[in-house]
Amino acid sequence: MFIKRILLPLLAVLGFVSSGVALAQQAPDALIKQVSDEVIETLKSDKAIQSGNVQKIFALVDAKVMPHVNFQRMTAACVGRYWRTATPEQQKRLQDEFKTLLIRTYAGALTQVRDQSVQLKPMRSSPEDTEVIVRTEVRGGRGDPIQLDYRLEKSGNDWRIYDVNVLGVWLVEQYRNSFAQEIGANGVDGLIAKLAEKNKASTNAGGTKS
Repeated sequence: MFIKRILLPLLAVLGFVSSGVALAQQAPDALIKQVSDEVIETLKSDKAIQSGNVQKIFALVDAKVMPHVNFQRMTAACVGRYWRTATPEQQKRLQDEFKTLLIRTYAGALTQVRDQSVQLKPMRSSPEDTEVIVRTEVRGGRGDPIQLDYRLEKSGNDWRIYDVNVLGVWLVEQYRNSFAQEIGANGVDGLIAKLAEKNKASTNAGGTKS
């Protein structure tokens, strides 16, 4: 249950660690396979992350992950139609708070990465495709393999993730429903305040080291 609810979404969000531009030239499924293997090896060997150093996790995400994620598109999709009416400042704050929420929500699971591996499933695509779905299975630990799917878009030579599916639920769809309820009740500023409140509560709880 831990792997299904906590660890897998984490690996999905952190699955795009890379060391250089060359990785962006790969086919999207080959890219995911290579960087997933790299990130798992990093998590298994990084003692600071294993001890729960949240600042180290933020540094990892900012330096290695975010260049390979279209986080603006992901956040906009979660916010839905309200994104178009949000001011640039509100959009920036939404992205910042949402990123912090995702990292702090799953930071504790980083200490549990040990024997997991990612296996690619056959991908149907053509060279001219600019959006694809890459399907994988996460193996290791107890129980059956778990399906983990990625939606990627191509921008120039880069493939970037904009949504992930864990156990049949797309991340964007999951957050869109709760975000819409909060915005409907309290507006965009209300959602920003709610996300900030959750992030502050997570920090005060001391679940990870800073």
